[in-house]
Amino acid sequence: MDSIVVVGAGQAGASLVAKLRAEGYTGRLTLIGEEHAPPYQRPPLSKKYLMGEMALDRLYLRPESFYADNGIDLRLDETVVAIDRKDRQIIAGGHALPYDALALCTGAVPRRLPGSLGGELRGVHVVRNLADVNEMAPAIRPGARALVVGGGYIGLEAAAVCRSAGMEVTLIEAAPRILGRVAAPETADWFRALHKRHGVDLREGTGLDRLTGEEHVTGAILADGTRLDLDLVIVGIGISPCTALAEAAGLTIDNGIATDTFGRTADPAIWAAGDCASFPWRGERIRLESVQNAIDQAEAVARNMLGAEAPYDPHPWFWSDQYDVKLQIAGLNAGYTHVLRRPGATETSASHWYFASDRLIAVDAMNAPRDYMVGKRLIEAGKSPDPAALADPVTDLKALLAA
Repeated sequence: MDSIVVVGAGQAGASLVAKLRAEGYTGRLTLIGEEHAPPYQRPPLSKKYLMGEMALDRLYLRPESFYADNGIDLRLDETVVAIDRKDRQIIAGGHALPYDALALCTGAVPRRLPGSLGGELRGVHVVRNLADVNEMAPAIRPGARALVVGGGYIGLEAAAVCRSAGMEVTLIEAAPRILGRVAAPETADWFRALHKRHGVDLREGTGLDRLTGEEHVTGAILADGTRLDLDLVIVGIGISPCTALAEAAGLTIDNGIATDTFGRTADPAIWAAGDCASFPWRGERIRLESVQNAIDQAEAVARNMLGAEAPYDPHPWFWSDQYDVKLQIAGLNAGYTHVLRRPGATETSASHWYFASDRLIAVDAMNAPRDYMVGKRLIEAGKSPDPAALADPVTDLKALLAA
């Protein structure tokens, strides 16, 4: 291959081009990104960077010089508007760029409130990229009043940041409980108590009727009629994969850009990785939204673009930082039948172990790094510990690995 083009300069795109060079690819390599900044980390954006604890250049995944030094044509502030599959070229910046192989790492975008609910008012924010956080930063100040819409991990992390900054925070979740789609009731109970201890006014089963204000948001009317005076709103209601470019090119879309187990799309010259891509995994089609998957899948795709033909079989893991709590998650809990709670070494630590019948499939570990590491290794090895031994705080977890 003389030319590979990668669309999307996020974690997946940056990992993919670096891996191509590391694997010995010497042809023309182009990485195209819509943002002005070179590829950067997203998790610290809404935490250390927003709080002024991390400088911009520390966000960068690699020094800016890395791309030129490795013969990677990094094109920023550039939007790809079309893929010409017949002639194998993309259209961007008013010109055509040919490719022998194309990788789509277009990521995902946050879901926004509709304009009919006031979602277009100034002061209504989402948290995804550098521009979002830079726009929000001046409003994060002691005494300001914030409404967080959404009780998933994005919303809970936003609430924690705002409370840590001394703000008044109300969080609403329209579903009966927080973390309804991603965690068991036991984990939801644990984090509900955490946020209430920190002073968050957390309201479950409560939707939003509309936001109020002329140009800038000044308040909200909740579905139960409650009126709130506000200075800002943070919307954390999930993300959607960026598939428009692929869909317009006629590629198959199925909860993201559909790929095979190697990362190929319906067009054998086009590949996909990261938040935008779905793939077959253990009898189902999944799409993983995590830094771990963005890196691992992109590196697997890079190797397969060069002929490795190695199926991508991830071992999913995730994390969330809220106040002084680090949540670490191993595995996927879909299809669990029951949850076993293991007490932590302190009052602010615990772990929840998900079983599908007698098979361990996932672990939520709150300030319990040993539980997480042991659980992760057990899941990856296909081992399921004895529930009685697991629930006993006297049990040495490492001994379960040898059982």
